[in-house]
Amino acid sequence: MQTGLYVALSSQMALEKRLNTLADNIANANTVGFRSTEVKFDQVLGDTKPTKVSYVSEGEEYLSTSNGALARTGSALDFAIKGDAWFNIDTPGGPALTRDGRFALTETGELVTLKGYPVLDAGGAPIQLNGGAGEITVGADGAIHQNGVQVGLLGLYEADFSSGFVRYDNSAVMPAAQPEPVVDRFDVGVMQGFLEESNVNAVQEMTQLIMVTRAFDNVTALMRDSEGSLEEAIKTLGGER
Repeated sequence: MQTGLYVALSSQMALEKRLNTLADNIANANTVGFRSTEVKFDQVLGDTKPTKVSYVSEGEEYLSTSNGALARTGSALDFAIKGDAWFNIDTPGGPALTRDGRFALTETGELVTLKGYPVLDAGGAPIQLNGGAGEITVGADGAIHQNGVQVGLLGLYEADFSSGFVRYDNSAVMPAAQPEPVVDRFDVGVMQGFLEESNVNAVQEMTQLIMVTRAFDNVTALMRDSEGSLEEAIKTLGGER
């Protein structure tokens, strides 16, 4: 058995996964509130005798925790989150977390995302406002005021993504673990009139994409040469009598 072929194959699978995440990151370099996907790879020891062989794990995806740059818009319904927290929105697929704070008011006064998904408060209920009740102001704690009276509260949530997550549109993610409202954290807050840009460094991601592509091609060439050597050995041994 050519162990080298299996090692190279495991490497190709890992490199392909990284290529996919890099391509997705680059495609979302200008997506508001997008957080890049990184991949963690581990060494796996195969139980081969008499020697142990190291393979590359398939890789575990995780979200980057770095914040994107803040862009001032001046819009009363644009919001950015300071710190590690998320807005909670109600989508057709269920509740999802997003850092895309481009919101709007419906004719009935419901606060929604640009996709039309209701924005939820800390209790998980849709936020209902009065479009004709005056200017909307939001404090750092997420409290929504109109004419000096608090009329709602933007829900800020935190979640453990280590158990896995699924991406959704509106720069949203659905963690496998249940998200919890942020309570008594002074490092988290809301900034009205700002939006958070994607945290993807397009130049850095493109550089990594080129490097990973070259590595994938090198492994492919190595496998091709190894297969050629095996074929030659079979021909040679098969010709002996």
